[in-house]
Amino acid sequence: METMIELKHTNPGEFIKRKSTSKKVYIRGHYDRATRTYCLTEWEDINREIFLKGTTKVFVGFTF
Repeated sequence: METMIELKHTNPGEFIKRKSTSKKVYIRGHYDRATRTYCLTEWEDINREIFLKGTTKVFVGFTF
């Protein structure tokens, strides 16, 4: 069951989508204290990372 929650309530290593219809899947990484953001690494290309605020709404609990 797909659920929408804030990024700060997810666990490290959890699979995340930014939109419910998105094809890209990210893995939640570490928290960067300097910029106060969370690191998300793309599942298919581990060299791609994005940094999002903890209040960003994301989708978890899906199968792909």
